[in-house]
Amino acid sequence: MKKYLSVINFGTLLVFFAALLWATDAPFRVHLTANLSSTFIVLGEHFIDVLIILPFFLMNLSKLKNLSRKEWIAVLLIGVGGSALGSVLFTQAFHYVNPSVAILLQKLQPLIAILLASLILHEVRPKPFWPYAILALLGAYLVSFPHLIPQLFPGEVFNPNTIGVLYALGAAVLWGASTVLGKVVLKKVDFKVMTSLRFITAFIFLLIFWRVSGDTTSIHALTRMDILFIIIIAIVSGAV
Repeated sequence: MKKYLSVINFGTLLVFFAALLWATDAPFRVHLTANLSSTFIVLGEHFIDVLIILPFFLMNLSKLKNLSRKEWIAVLLIGVGGSALGSVLFTQAFHYVNPSVAILLQKLQPLIAILLASLILHEVRPKPFWPYAILALLGAYLVSFPHLIPQLFPGEVFNPNTIGVLYALGAAVLWGASTVLGKVVLKKVDFKVMTSLRFITAFIFLLIFWRVSGDTTSIHALTRMDILFIIIIAIVSGAV
């Protein structure tokens, strides 16, 4: 029993530490969004992450044969959906809402993950789930719309706050879904392999997406400070 509790506590501490790291990138990300596109920022992050994780990937190449078609589909959904598009949506939200709001809305991820885990993995929800879920959703609504009523169309222009909230919520959904899909893949390979596949698939997708979008202004506007901040984000809230 003590061993079981120690494992739970260690896992909780890891999640807590990861959440702290994810929340530290806001000042750097805000600076980057001033001159660079969201896609380019996230592409730069994943480039650094791929360089960091590449040795682990090469050392575990033989383990890829353990993945079935279902797990490969999950890997693609995690890389393209959660790692690439989720990060782009989260970064884009900084253009429209206060970064604190975008970060707080990510706390809805556990609700999304628990709901999807019950549907996909058939996990049983704890009994007090729904009261806490309703309370969390109410809190998210108040954070998103402090005046209680969302103004979707003030005149002819779509409300910027609403756009930012939708971007942040979209990122939360994609990241929550990736958590569940990651658990599917982790039944066959360890976390180092899954993390490697996630960064590599996301980087390839983002590189193609960036090239197709024709965004040439970001690379010309890139400064040494921008490069430093991208490296910090990639290491702190990405790889670690």
